Amino acid sequence: MTIRLGLQINNFSYGTPVPDLFPTVVAQAQEADASGFDSVFVMDHFYQLPGIGTPDQPMLEAYTALGALAAVTENVQLGTLVTGNTYRNPTLLAKNITTLDVISQGRAVLGIGTGWFELEHDQLGYEFGTFTERFDKLDEALQIIVPMLKGERPTFTGRHYRVQEAMANPRFREHIPLMIGGSGEKKTIPLAARHFDHLNVIAGFDELARKIEVVEQRCADIDRDPATLETSVLVGALVGDDVSPDQIPEDFRQRMVAGTPEQVAEQIKEKVLDAGVDGVILFVPTHIVGYQPGQITALGEALAPLVTA
Repeated sequence: MTIRLGLQINNFSYGTPVPDLFPTVVAQAQEADASGFDSVFVMDHFYQLPGIGTPDQPMLEAYTALGALAAVTENVQLGTLVTGNTYRNPTLLAKNITTLDVISQGRAVLGIGTGWFELEHDQLGYEFGTFTERFDKLDEALQIIVPMLKGERPTFTGRHYRVQEAMANPRFREHIPLMIGGSGEKKTIPLAARHFDHLNVIAGFDELARKIEVVEQRCADIDRDPATLETSVLVGALVGDDVSPDQIPEDFRQRMVAGTPEQVAEQIKEKVLDAGVDGVILFVPTHIVGYQPGQITALGEALAPLVTA
């Protein structure tokens, strides 16, 4: 598994009629597939998130959408950034992922996190709980999911989950890459060092160098080679010949870049790659500017040489 240049499709509000919605998603994924991106991610949410839109705006169910994208792409890895464990039963999630891996011929990535958007839980009937409870749930879920992905048949009884010789067949690969999102130095980073292939660091540009130092320390604590735990950052890219970083809202300046594709690439090198992060996952704010054909292609062509060198 290598994730160096990913695309996150983080919204489905394109100003189109519903029949045109998924074709627009497909067009974005196919641009990424053909222009140097190695992965495409969608969000695992049921409502649109604050800061992007209102809860009632279009949001496709993640694994249904990924299964469809598997059939219309050839190269990119496919996953969520990231699955909310609180509303995904671990045995069903293992089945989701192994099925996606079969459909995609070995391109599935399991991204998973604790879950955080309380409104979804409250309105849809999922237990939210405290952060500690959500983290405990994730820890238990991994004790079920990881063996199942390997073809084992775990039996487990915990506070939150119980399974008896659970299995997930068919499987395409012996190992499906595991990704976690977060940057907590006491819980998330140590968990990533113990169990995961990839850590998507959720932090501002000015925090990245320190977070990478912590990743290296936590790996050293358990005698793991830090090079075996890949890292990436989710970055917004406002693209255009007439845009500049000054146009990024103040609240987003630590997580977004702006300019031509070449200028975006320069900023990502300076702010992300030079801080020691292995790769970048981009989102384009299509909820603001709509989907503009060719934009993702241009970003891929500008960035691919930086992350594959």
